[in-house]
Amino acid sequence: MAELTITARVDNLEKVLAFVDGELEKLDCGMKAQMQIDVAVEELFVNIASYAYAPAEGSATICIQPDEAARAVEITFIDSGVPYDPLAKPDPDVTLSAEERQIGGLGIYMVKKSMDGMEYEYRDGQNVLTIRKKLA
Repeated sequence: MAELTITARVDNLEKVLAFVDGELEKLDCGMKAQMQIDVAVEELFVNIASYAYAPAEGSATICIQPDEAARAVEITFIDSGVPYDPLAKPDPDVTLSAEERQIGGLGIYMVKKSMDGMEYEYRDGQNVLTIRKKLA
């Protein structure tokens, strides 16, 4: 398992993506899966950076756990910010026009749709969000 702990600030997104991409390359991840994972990582990290500790700052830990037997990867985001379960909110009604839809939730919806699995738990005073994606 590879792990990165970094200050949860939007300007650290490039470092987070470089870390994730470096690990995905070691796993011979397909380009389509890598692009989907990058979009998900960006969405989740920016949400932590923007909302978890506002207006203060805190850290985020990103753990990458390969599942070689399943040719998949699990990426876990851990922060000690405000408890927030992004899966508790209902999915946006994408049949409505942008003007009719409520603001927010579209990014998490896209992550849920592009990943093979996503789960959240609040454990030991921390938000723990895990995404899972097949590599090919």
